[in-house]
Amino acid sequence: MSAESTPHPRTTEPDATGPDGRAEGRRKTRGTRRKALRVTAWTAAGIVVLGGAGLGYVYFKLNGNLKSVDINQALGADRPKKADNGSENILVLGSDTRAGANRRLGGGTDDGSARSDTAMIVHVYEGHRRAAVVSMPRDTLIDRPACTDTKGAKHPAARGVMFNEAYSTGGAACTVRTVESLTGLRMDHYLEVDFAGFQKLVDDLGGVPVTTTRNIDDPQSHLTLKAGTHTLGGRQALGLVRTRHGVGDGSDLGRIQLQQAFVKALLTQVKQVGVFSDPKKLYDLADTATKTVTTDSDLGSVNSLIDFADGLKGIGADRMHMITMPVRYDPADLNRVIMNKAKAQEVWTALRNDRPIPASATRGTATGEAKGVVTG
Repeated sequence: MSAESTPHPRTTEPDATGPDGRAEGRRKTRGTRRKALRVTAWTAAGIVVLGGAGLGYVYFKLNGNLKSVDINQALGADRPKKADNGSENILVLGSDTRAGANRRLGGGTDDGSARSDTAMIVHVYEGHRRAAVVSMPRDTLIDRPACTDTKGAKHPAARGVMFNEAYSTGGAACTVRTVESLTGLRMDHYLEVDFAGFQKLVDDLGGVPVTTTRNIDDPQSHLTLKAGTHTLGGRQALGLVRTRHGVGDGSDLGRIQLQQAFVKALLTQVKQVGVFSDPKKLYDLADTATKTVTTDSDLGSVNSLIDFADGLKGIGADRMHMITMPVRYDPADLNRVIMNKAKAQEVWTALRNDRPIPASATRGTATGEAKGVVTG
């Protein structure tokens, strides 16, 4: 079974903004005439990035929500070269920290550490009309390069460690350094979302419809779903993107296939839910999203997020090609995987040259056996 998710590149997505950015029938608020938030919704690996632009209180409220990290300063000049054709690579992480509200949602102990529960490289092709997404299995055994985190602490290289150890060691900067070392691709931007924020985003959207083709029962992720059509609230959606024991072969690869299916369903729901004609829903989503994400410093303002998201609004679920990084099971430990270097190089070479990922890159690789269990 291929690890590839089949795209449908010919469908054109309509723009989701109104002709002048205003919601019809909206009355003046006390003392202030505010523009309706001009927001473009976009996600990857179950992540939505919503930027807002407005005047006065609204702008400063949303801008104050944002958190950012200076990846460029931490990594310095020794990095892959930026593409010069307008294409971009974005590293999207889902953090499984147990701190604060995430402890209740994620379970486990708040030991002050965190791991990258989900990692996706999003390659936006020249023209920004389509994208490729490569999920990085967190259980992949890698050689992590030496790195410096955003606080200036230096961390020595490590051999044969799990991919998500890079985040628990040195946070965003060490994760970006590791991804660039593995792929040879420059990560132009960084986005991170946590458990609590993800759940609230889904709830603010009013849930996300999905269809399951078989029963899913995983006590560890607190998810029980009968085969059929469901509208998942935030808690169920979080359970779905975290489950690994209830479907497929019980591996992280199966969970990745569920995550990819949910990302596409979420993208479709954002397009269909009508937030752009509902000022309150629009604001609630923008408020939640700007509280939810941590970005690189280049995206650390509302205006920067608007410009970034606006350039991605033409990429719908049917213009997104999703695969898992080519891997094979580790014969010494079937709970771990090892990158298939020859096939992975096909992926990195294609993205470096801004070309589609060839089908041969994922043919015959480990899959997780959960493809088709969830559809949008």
